[in-house]
Formats: sequence, C-alpha cells, structure tokens
Amino acid sequence: MPSTLAHDCVQSLMKKVPEWEHKKDIIERVFEFDDYMSGMDFVNAVAEIAESANHHPEMIIGYGKVTVLLTTDDKGGLTESDFEIAIRIDNLVD
Repeated sequence: MPSTLAHDCVQSLMKKVPEWEHKKDIIERVFEFDDYMSGMDFVNAVAEIAESANHHPEMIIGYGKVTVLLTTDDKGGLTESDFEIAIRIDNLVD
C-alpha cells in the first residue's frame, strides 16, 4: 500500500481532479442527479470500481445527490490510490 502524499504532491494531483475538494486528509466531490434511482445507479457503479480496486470510499446518499469521500484510512491520509479512484469515478459522469 502506498504511503501518504506530501501537501505539495496533493496540490499537484488536485489539478487532475478539479471537481473534487481537498479537505484535510480527504478529497470530496458532490454528484447531482435528476432523481434518486440515477444516484443509486451511480453508487452501484462506484461500488464496482471500489471493489475491483479494493479501495472503498465513503458515500453519502440523498435524493438526487451523492457525496463521495476518499482517503486511505489505514495510512491516515491521502495516497495516489485516492486520486486514481477519483479519476475513475469522474469517468462515470464526465
């Protein structure tokens, strides 16, 4: 498992995921949908990505909105894996 990233490296990688916000030891993005089921379809697609990578984000599900939070818990911060998953998630909607 990779080690946590230095702040300057995180800032550099944030340029690859401009829709995401960096908040302390996580990156977060809110995705909006027209209805609940569209959001659930998205959640299931993210779950497939997460399972295949063995890197599972926290997701907060609301009506027409899903918030995805990424961090590497066992490392206590952000790693390259978080950014790799963020890019894959972005590819679902962008």
